[in-house]
Amino acid sequence: MEHQNSNLGEVALSYLTSLPPQESHESQREINKFVLWYGKERSVSQITPREIEVYAVWAASATSDAAKRLQPVRQFLTYLKRGRLVETSLATHLRIKQAATKATLRAKPKQQVVLSTEDYAKLKAQLAALEKDRMNIAEELRRAAADKDFRENAPLQAAREQRDYIEARIREIQTALRTGMPVQEVELTEEAIARIGSKVILCDMASGVRLTYTLVTKNEANPAQSKISIASPIGRACLNQRQGEVIKVIAPAGELCYQIERVE
Repeated sequence: MEHQNSNLGEVALSYLTSLPPQESHESQREINKFVLWYGKERSVSQITPREIEVYAVWAASATSDAAKRLQPVRQFLTYLKRGRLVETSLATHLRIKQAATKATLRAKPKQQVVLSTEDYAKLKAQLAALEKDRMNIAEELRRAAADKDFRENAPLQAAREQRDYIEARIREIQTALRTGMPVQEVELTEEAIARIGSKVILCDMASGVRLTYTLVTKNEANPAQSKISIASPIGRACLNQRQGEVIKVIAPAGELCYQIERVE
C-alpha cells in the first residue's frame, strides 16, 4: 500500500471509503473520535501500543458500552496491521480493563500529571490540531444546520457529537498543560541518583534475582521494553534514590526489598 508515510486522517478516510456504505456509516463516528484524539496529522507509523491502551481507558471512562463502541476502532487497527502500515498488532492493546469504569475513576484520587519535554510537545501539537478542527467543525455545523429537516439530519447530529468531543479533548489537554509537572531529563551526578531517564539495576534481596528498568513518565511506560512509570510502585520507590540504597515496595504478596546496585 502507499500509505506508509501518510497521516492518520488520510488513512482513516481511505479505510472508511473501502467499506460498504452501511458499515462505513456505522463506523465513521467512532473512528473519527479516535483520529481526533490521536491527531489526524500524525503519521500512522508513530502510533504506539501505549497510546492505544490509554485510549481504551479513556473510552471506558466516557461511555457505558465501550466494548461495542471500540469495535470499529479495533477493526481499523487490524486493517493497519494487515496493510503493513504499522509494525505491531495494535488491536491487541485496545483492551478494556474492569477497573477502568466511571465509578472507579471517580473514586480514584487525582494525581498530578508528570510531563517530559516530549510529552509536553506532543500535547501542544495535539492542542493546535484540535483548535484547527474546532474551526472546521463550526463550518460543518453551519452547512448541516442549513438542512431544515432536522428529523433525520444525521450529518448535523454527527457534527454536534464531534464538536462536543473536540471541546472536551481541548479542555483535557489544556488542564494537563496547566497543571502538569514538567520534568527535565537531566544527566546523572556523581552521586548516581535515579531520575527520569535513568536505567536502574535492582537486586531482589530475597532471591538474588536482578531486574533492569528504565524510569519514564506515565505516558512513556512500556513494560515490554522494561520502561516503568515513576508512578508505579517500583518506579516511585526508585525515584531520587541513590545507587547502593535499599528500597521497599509494597506488593500484593507482601513487602519486597531491593537494593539499587547501579544507576546509569
